[in-house]
Amino acid sequence: MTNVIGLHVNTNEIKNYKHGYPLINKDSIKNTNVLINEGAIVHLMDNNLQFIAKGYYGKQNKGIGWVLTHKKDEPIDFGFFKEKIEVALKKRKSFYTDPNTNAFRIFNGEGDGIGGLTIDYFDGFYLINWYSEGIYSFKEHIIRALDELGEYKGIYQKKRFNIKGKYIDDDDFVKGGRGEFPIIVKENGMKYAVYLNDGAMVGIFLDQRDVRKAIRDKYANGKNVLNTFSYTGAFSIAAAVGGATKTTSVDLAKRSKAKTIEQFSVNGIDFEQQDIIVMDVFDYFKYAKRKNLKFDLVVLDPPSFARSKKHIFSTAKDYPALLKNTIEITEKNGVIVASTNNATFGMKKFKGFVNKAFREMNVPYKVLEEYTLPVDFRTQPNFPQGDYLKVVIVKKFK
Repeated sequence: MTNVIGLHVNTNEIKNYKHGYPLINKDSIKNTNVLINEGAIVHLMDNNLQFIAKGYYGKQNKGIGWVLTHKKDEPIDFGFFKEKIEVALKKRKSFYTDPNTNAFRIFNGEGDGIGGLTIDYFDGFYLINWYSEGIYSFKEHIIRALDELGEYKGIYQKKRFNIKGKYIDDDDFVKGGRGEFPIIVKENGMKYAVYLNDGAMVGIFLDQRDVRKAIRDKYANGKNVLNTFSYTGAFSIAAAVGGATKTTSVDLAKRSKAKTIEQFSVNGIDFEQQDIIVMDVFDYFKYAKRKNLKFDLVVLDPPSFARSKKHIFSTAKDYPALLKNTIEITEKNGVIVASTNNATFGMKKFKGFVNKAFREMNVPYKVLEEYTLPVDFRTQPNFPQGDYLKVVIVKKFK
């Protein structure tokens, strides 16, 4: 048996771990000095050295490891990983048989019982995200489990455990057949070009699937749409497919333009009839106000933290100010899709940001809908920060 390291839990945290809290935080442990090699199996123990839970040591942005089981004698071996992945696959059975969607998450970290690991499915290809060297040390078990549990075309990976959790630039191919990129995946009948071996991002954020569908089906028809922080234009595609009269996509990254053109093209939409602008979004707001531009539907989905030459932006601090800029360029009776993936605060606080912005602008509004993570992004109730996505769709009345 592998040597097990005993970790002494601070008195005020014992109850949380006994009730199923999965993240091992540095501040929760008295003797972190005993942790040396990532991937080591650890036992969390109370003041009387009584067993609480078993997990692994792995440093990532969120903490220093994850609880895997509350059974002291349960081995963390191939059988453990295979069972967890098998259960997760069964829970996604409906996705595998959906003729209109072939890109979804099959394993969502602690929500499926193994923190630090996610696995996405893209039309027969698996993409594994490893969030620490600790979870990466179990790679052979996890790959073997995928080998035994399901047919696939190929496996790719993203190693996200460089400094501060940054992606390690590498050839991300693992095994099987290499994909011919872009792979054109389907999502609710829309098409998206994805690249599994081209840096940290693949071209689409799967967690926004339900929001894109809502934009297409409920909000875009006949509307002039602005998509800020647009990345590869996925929301713009949904709007255009849904009958928007025009879309404007704005992002600071130079490659966003070519990527957005590609997404329009694979859907048979003439990109020349759309505006695709490479510009700092904050500068675009000033430009739009100067030109008196107004939009019927605005998508506001900034990164949690962004830095440009002129601006530093943090959703936790700056979202209300950003939303005020958005309100100014939204038409009367227009709709704003306010979104954030910042895990450090919950939906209540985010709705407070929305309320603050409208109140300070003295503009009445109504919340039309709220969205959190889709069903394939499983979460667990003992870890609310795992349910990180918050989307509030609001109507402006003035």
